[in-house]
Amino acid sequence: MIEIERKFLVTSEDYKSQASSKTRIVQGFLNKDPQRTVRVRIKGNQGFITVKGVSNDAGTSRFEWEKEITVAEAESLLKLCEKGIIDKYRYEVKLGNHTFEIDAFLEDNEGLEIAEVELQSENEAFEKPNWLGEEVTGDVRYYNSQLAKNPFKNW
Repeated sequence: MIEIERKFLVTSEDYKSQASSKTRIVQGFLNKDPQRTVRVRIKGNQGFITVKGVSNDAGTSRFEWEKEITVAEAESLLKLCEKGIIDKYRYEVKLGNHTFEIDAFLEDNEGLEIAEVELQSENEAFEKPNWLGEEVTGDVRYYNSQLAKNPFKNW
């Protein structure tokens, strides 16, 4: 249940032509405390509730627990969420042994595109596509919970 991932800014929309899927995601936070973030998400036609713990010093790994719930349950819980709903499209691009998840944000975070890659270990090597930009792993400004509080449009 430990999630290991690295995050990068995206430098071009070239990933869109390489994507195997595109899914709309709407999510809110029942709790944005960095010690225990509780997220509610509707991803396509599925609902989820997720609890994430505090990140390690590098920001690459943290505890994550997720459970699928019905869309109706997720819609009800979204009404209870703290201010700041995240709305985005997620594109998936398989490259070598890894899948990059690229989030293209909408509304108050429009213009921000972040790529994440999940790893088996913090030092695992992976192929970097040409559209991968500056690494922002560990920069809390790019956490979805923080983007809900301080959207990209305000930077």
